[in-house]
Order: sequence, then C-alpha cells, then structure tokens
Amino acid sequence: MAFFDQLKTRTQEMSSQLKTKADQFKSKEFASASMAMCALIAAADGSIDASERQKTASLIMSNDVLSVFPPDELRQKFDFYCDKLSKDYDFGKVEAIATIAKLKKKQDQGRAVIQIGIIIGGADGNFDADEKKAVKEACFAVGISPSEFDL
Repeated sequence: MAFFDQLKTRTQEMSSQLKTKADQFKSKEFASASMAMCALIAAADGSIDASERQKTASLIMSNDVLSVFPPDELRQKFDFYCDKLSKDYDFGKVEAIATIAKLKKKQDQGRAVIQIGIIIGGADGNFDADEKKAVKEACFAVGISPSEFDL
C-alpha cells in the first residue's frame, strides 16, 4: 500500500508541476509526442484492447496540461498512434518513439511528455514493468536519464 500511496503522491506532484507550464507547451510537436507517449503506455504489453484504449482516452481528456489542445485533435493523434501500434507493434513503436525524440532539444517539453506517460501509466494504481519500460525508452529518446524519474 505504501508504494501505491507514494506513486499517487508523485503523480499528483507531477500534475501540478505540469499545470503551471501548460501554456509553454502549446505546440503541435508536444501534442503529437504526448499522444505517442499515451499510445505507448496503452500498448505497453504489446497490444491495445478497446477498453484500455477508451480508458486512456478518458485520462487524456481529463489531463489539465493537455486541455490546452482541442480534444478532437488529441483524439485523432492518439488514435493514429494506437492504430499504428495495433497493426504492427514494432513499427508503430519506432514511429511513436521517433515522434517523442523530436523533443530532444526541448528538454522541458521532453520531461513533460515523460511525466504524462508516468501519470497515465500510474492512473490505475499499477505502474507495471511494461509501462515503466515504455517510459524509459521515451526517456532515452529525449536524452533524459530515467533515474531522474526513479525508473
């Protein structure tokens, strides 16, 4: 139970940090990278079932940082990456990671995308090994050490 409480506290802290920076991140690159990260979390176990996809989409729509973007735009981007990952997981993953890597020179935005991945992954109270692995890969893509996020 202590781990769950710690995870919950950490994700709440990340959410409030991101809220204060939300307007700085209003770019197409950030929106795309965020949706690529969310799709990677949804598909972390190698597949995306309909309920997982819907649950993640609901979390996206309720995220304060992402509320600066039109919901339809986010939904289209999320669906795009989910479809790519569903059709061919390995190639979809390469494309999603490449999208996230575009933020390598924008470290604040890269960190925010990583934090969104952690928030989405931990939203159900179980930030599992597959989800952690997806977030670690995103960390490497943007040149940020996973240890910065206790991964």
